[in-house]
Amino acid sequence: MRTNRCLRTVVCGMVLWLVGVWGGPVWAAPIRLTYSNFFPPTHFNSKLGESWAREIETRTDGRIKIPYFPGGTLLKPAETFDGVLKGIADIGMSCFAYNRGRFSTMEALDLPIGYPSGMVATRIANDFVKTFNPEELSEVKVLYLHAHGPGLLHSKKPVRTLADMKGLKVRATGFSSKVVGALDASAVGMPQSGAYEALQKGVVEATFSPIEVLKGWRQAEVIRFTTDCHVVGYTTAMYIIINRDKWNALPPDIQRIFEEVSAGWIPMHAEGWDAADAEGREYSLSLGNEIITLPEEESTRWSEAVSPIIEDYIKKAESKGLPGRAYVDFIREAIAERQSGS
Repeated sequence: MRTNRCLRTVVCGMVLWLVGVWGGPVWAAPIRLTYSNFFPPTHFNSKLGESWAREIETRTDGRIKIPYFPGGTLLKPAETFDGVLKGIADIGMSCFAYNRGRFSTMEALDLPIGYPSGMVATRIANDFVKTFNPEELSEVKVLYLHAHGPGLLHSKKPVRTLADMKGLKVRATGFSSKVVGALDASAVGMPQSGAYEALQKGVVEATFSPIEVLKGWRQAEVIRFTTDCHVVGYTTAMYIIINRDKWNALPPDIQRIFEEVSAGWIPMHAEGWDAADAEGREYSLSLGNEIITLPEEESTRWSEAVSPIIEDYIKKAESKGLPGRAYVDFIREAIAERQSGS
């Protein structure tokens, strides 16, 4: 009996020592957090999403395991936000624009204000959320955002003037649908995943997207022309969020790791967008497609055509008690500052 008591004492002492060293029971199972992403596995954003997950696993010494589901295999793009809220996925990457009308504050980021690059759009998107802390995102934990370079027009027939847009069927999402309408074309709402087939079958005649889609989504194979209308360049803000309850349940040291790794992935996505835009341009030209540059006078016509969209957004936001004018001024000033290098 005395031997058994001594053995139990030794074992208990070792357990307490290990708990003190490791901060918890050494036999505790890893915390599993599923991650849903709509980008196809070969897309750079999908690869970055997976590398982010693997970095979290490494930095937490395996205390976190993140099964990764790209290509919309767990949640479709428009289902992602609610899917994370409901716990169908613990982490999700998608676009605010895929739930049009739901994110009144975040819609400001997608306005056709003339973003010059993915780096500028991504930096501004993250600064915007930190500055305004939108109530519409309070039910989840935002890990970070990223946003593509200027949305341009890619079409099966040449569009050299605003008059060429009349009646054109254009795939678009969110505010880009309003841009299409303001340019006197006909918007057809659909996510990026449906654009290739829609262009191939003639369901649409064009698409408004960053030029990276011409390679990243192979759309250069089903269009012939790109109109460089960057003066009305919109972006599409994309989120990486985690279920709020799952976030609150994580130990503080693991939360810090998530935030540190996420901060590091912001410039990686931004650089990825700009590199992908360059690759998309080169790939399209290699297939014999043409890139049309609008003359200054024509660019002004396009800019004037979409300006009511911005004013309309401001009025609608302010009617909901949101500082719409402050949102737009913040974005415009941030673009100007980053273009000037300040």
